[in-house]
Parts: sequence; C-alpha cells; structure tokens
Amino acid sequence: MSDILIASEEHEVTELPDSPEKKAKQLPQPVTYHILCAIPEVTDTFESGLAKSSKTMLHEELLSPVLFVISMGPDCFKDPSRFPSGPSCKVGDFVMTRAMSGSRLKIHGREFRIITDDAIEAVVEDPRGIARP
Repeated sequence: MSDILIASEEHEVTELPDSPEKKAKQLPQPVTYHILCAIPEVTDTFESGLAKSSKTMLHEELLSPVLFVISMGPDCFKDPSRFPSGPSCKVGDFVMTRAMSGSRLKIHGREFRIITDDAIEAVVEDPRGIARP
C-alpha cells in the first residue's frame, strides 16, 4: 500500500507512512464505558472449499456476532449495580454481541466497532465456526 496523504489543521498536505505503528495510532481510543472491537477476518471460502462471493463476505462481516476486544474506556464495567460480578470481558477476548451492534468504522480496509460495555452477551474461547443463522 502506498503512503496516504492527509490534511493537517493548517490545511497542509503531509504524508503518513504506511507502517503498523502509524496505523495503530489511527485507532480511536474509546472513552467512558465504550469498547473498541475488531471484526475477525472473514475467510474467502466455505468449509467445503467453494469460493464465497464478495457479497457473502460483506454480509458475514456486517452481521458478525463475534468481535475481538482491542481496548476499553476507563469507565467500562465500573458500575457495581450493573456489573455486580465485575467485568464481563478483558482486552484480547472474543465476545458475542448482537449483530450490527455499536458504531461501525473502517480504517485501512479493516472493520471496527465501538460498543458499550453492556452490549457484551458472552465471551467466546474459540470464535471459529460461529456465524449468524
């Protein structure tokens, strides 16, 4: 991928190197009780080996009930009346939510979601094979 041009506040165009460190800095930092999650990559073939259409892959990505927790806001799971057992998940967990939960955003072709702490319905040890019916 080539370098990306961005405009600064002074409306000057600067180059942003295409490095993993720079891309990581572009991820939003969730605030309050919000959680930043990535959608696990969708495979391009079915278990049988047949190729999936781009439309099928898009629907699998959009409707994915499984997310990967990247970072959490400082107030996640802090309310003892809502979370008497403590946090439901931690950074690095795969979690289940309702399909299309949260705010969707795409950074460098990768889909992310920002969800609230009470959107977590389950923690999943191995997300492979979990799909929306």
